[in-house]
Amino acid sequence: MPKSLIIVESPAKANTLKKFLGKDFDVKASVGHIRDLPKKKLAVDVENNFEPEYITIQGKSKVIDELRKAAKKADTIFLAPDPDREGEAIAYHIEQLIKEQTKGVIYRVMFNEITKTAVRAAIENPQKIDVSLFEAQQARRILDRLVGYKISPLLWKKVQRGLSAGRVQSVALRLICEREREILAFKPEEYWSITTNLEGKEPPPFLAKLSKVDKKKVELKNEEDTNKVLADIKDAPFQIADIQKKERKRNPYPPFITSTLQQETSRKMRFSPKKTMAIAQMLYEGINLGKEGPVGLITYMRTDSTRVSDEAIKNVRDYISKNFGKEYLPAKPNVYKSKKSAQDAHEAIRPSYMDKPPASIKQYLSPDQMALYELVWNRFLSSQMAPARMDQTHVEIKASKHLFKTVGSIITFPGFMKVYIEAEEEKENKDQEGANADDKSAILPPLSVGEKLKVLEILPKQHFTQPPPRFTEAFLIKELEDKGIGRPSTYAAIIGVIKDREYVFSESRRLSPSELGFLVNDQLVENFPDILNVTFTANLETQLDLIEEGKVGWVDTLKAFYAPFQKDLEEAEVKMKDFKKEVTPTDEICGKCNSPMVIKRGRFGRFMACSAYPECKNTMEISTEDGVDSKGIPKPQDQPIEDKCPKCGAMMVIKSGRFGKFISCSRYPECKTTKPISIGVKCPEEGCAGDIIERKSRNGKLFFACNKYPDCKFASWNKPVAEACPQCESPYLVERTKNGEIYSGCPKKGCGFKK
Repeated sequence: MPKSLIIVESPAKANTLKKFLGKDFDVKASVGHIRDLPKKKLAVDVENNFEPEYITIQGKSKVIDELRKAAKKADTIFLAPDPDREGEAIAYHIEQLIKEQTKGVIYRVMFNEITKTAVRAAIENPQKIDVSLFEAQQARRILDRLVGYKISPLLWKKVQRGLSAGRVQSVALRLICEREREILAFKPEEYWSITTNLEGKEPPPFLAKLSKVDKKKVELKNEEDTNKVLADIKDAPFQIADIQKKERKRNPYPPFITSTLQQETSRKMRFSPKKTMAIAQMLYEGINLGKEGPVGLITYMRTDSTRVSDEAIKNVRDYISKNFGKEYLPAKPNVYKSKKSAQDAHEAIRPSYMDKPPASIKQYLSPDQMALYELVWNRFLSSQMAPARMDQTHVEIKASKHLFKTVGSIITFPGFMKVYIEAEEEKENKDQEGANADDKSAILPPLSVGEKLKVLEILPKQHFTQPPPRFTEAFLIKELEDKGIGRPSTYAAIIGVIKDREYVFSESRRLSPSELGFLVNDQLVENFPDILNVTFTANLETQLDLIEEGKVGWVDTLKAFYAPFQKDLEEAEVKMKDFKKEVTPTDEICGKCNSPMVIKRGRFGRFMACSAYPECKNTMEISTEDGVDSKGIPKPQDQPIEDKCPKCGAMMVIKSGRFGKFISCSRYPECKTTKPISIGVKCPEEGCAGDIIERKSRNGKLFFACNKYPDCKFASWNKPVAEACPQCESPYLVERTKNGEIYSGCPKKGCGFKK
């Protein structure tokens, strides 16, 4: 009969531990939290030091009975939920429920990785429940309950039934709303660039971009300014004025922490933070590797520290030396600084074993698991490799009083880049035309100072400044982290909640506030300025950290928060605008009783209702001509482009319509010139001269079709590529994604060609 009991929170984790612990241990799982605040009432006694009222979570009674029975038989009990605040709360509540049923000694054990060495070390050095860590979790839970249960009824009463507010989520919503208002207020400004295609004594030709005029930074604000420069350089000789060659080092990136992992998976694989954390949890708790059984493949994934254990450093350095050679191994291990706010409780996210490279266990992993494991593996491996080295050449070219510049570089030693290169978020607010002139990887021919160059082409280009970008989920996480809002365990939940509540929506992977999101945010900012204050929220996170460290009391923290919050609540009850009572008149007439129709707000958003209600209960969907769609979501703004209308000469813009984006004259409706946006691929149907364009189905899903529809019925869910299949002679390939990598494949069933 086992003498020791170990309790974890996950059945998968339990299965992995059973392999290490043998017959002397009974391993049970709590399946997450077993006690929490009830859902249907506040359950916090604000008059009695915020005493919480915990209840058994519905469906957990059977689990608790099993834990109590197992505890009665054990001499020693080890509580081993995850090593963080939530894990400590689970351990605390389990202890409270089993301590009366057992004579065994109860310990708390924590491990950063589920390996035999780490687990055995934790059991040999057991601890007691960290009450301060539990109290930090309890304070956060009560804070969130107070905000949610006190503000949400006000929103139900004044704005719309079913709404809710969250302490941290509402601040994230504010960031998104403020960014959207910056975008709406933005006025594009015209500017021009001049790029030249030049040729030296030897190939290849290269591009150089105008940088200075009369030793001053170039500013071409319009076509007139540009034409003056073009006239000056038309017959001017182009000559190399200066060449600077430098060796440049590029250092590797630190191993992943929670936020950087979520950002990188968003960029490289288009995973949501929630999906990333779910897959990482599987890899941490254990994947069944055939005969070897369940194996935990990565360390704990909720961390803000870049610290790595000495043993892991030794193992990865041995791997690098053996598989890449000593030139790829720095003389000393690379050490990375964590942020000042980092708790440093856990190591960085890394592989648990260096003898399990991704290729060796690929058969046991799903595509998503493999993609994430490979990403963590490569990032950690590269973090301990030597810097990359490259020779960079800066070239300045004079033409009269004008200075053109270009940059080229050659990698002389790849170093860590042999294994890993971080994905770059698409560049915002920077015009990409003439990018080759600034491309640090551009190949330059042999050049010498004083050498005269042949001008192959001069390329003037009109541009418009762009508004600040909307947040991607990756960028929002970075913003939250930079501002000290939330912690590694909460980033995914923050974004998930505001999306689930339909306060924000995602279009082209960017977050925009819905009309409802704007409305809720404005009411909260106006009536609860502290709760929605970024600095205030960050300071509250710091207070929770201090509770965890045992430096401040959790009750004192809640008292300091609640007094001003209660005052704001009382004022908001009187001052908050009552949108449910407000109606907006319209020109529509009721089809049943001929009374005027009005716009009201109900449980599912705005709708049109008869003004004679309740005598007439006629309702209809709201018109979508007022800048928002039927769900109250703002329509995308027109995007100016550099083409001019062939009919009236006005600037053309990209508009978003029911079936996707299209190009239209900016003077619409006076001028109704439109044309589809081609993806640059001709229709592959035999005898058709159409172009392939992006369209949207009725449910909003993107697909690709011929612009000659209905005459041509060609359509594809995958983006066509203008290249014939070399195996089956299909006239085109399609773009596909697998494990985060984009490749081209044949669309014909049974062919299987890809590249």
